[in-house]
Amino acid sequence: MRKRVLSKEANGTAYYDKRGVINEIVDESVEVSLENGLRKDILSGKRKRRLRNISIKVDPLQIQAIKKVATMKSVPYQTLIRHWLSENIKRELHIR
Repeated sequence: MRKRVLSKEANGTAYYDKRGVINEIVDESVEVSLENGLRKDILSGKRKRRLRNISIKVDPLQIQAIKKVATMKSVPYQTLIRHWLSENIKRELHIR
């Protein structure tokens, strides 16, 4: 089992914790696992893709909520958004 670890900035504050969200997180064990195919793709370098920037308008409260969820999951918020997009695209297209 691994403990949840948050990256820290030079001043010692957690990466996305400008609003004190870290104090709300319970320190408990978290099990992290990857699907075998994804693990192989990452290790072989197949997952290296160039990303493109896009612009979308998002309600500031939604951005704050996304950053809070990202902090609780210990991932950057843009990575979390990409993950959500990927999962929902797969679901809409019935891809497993």
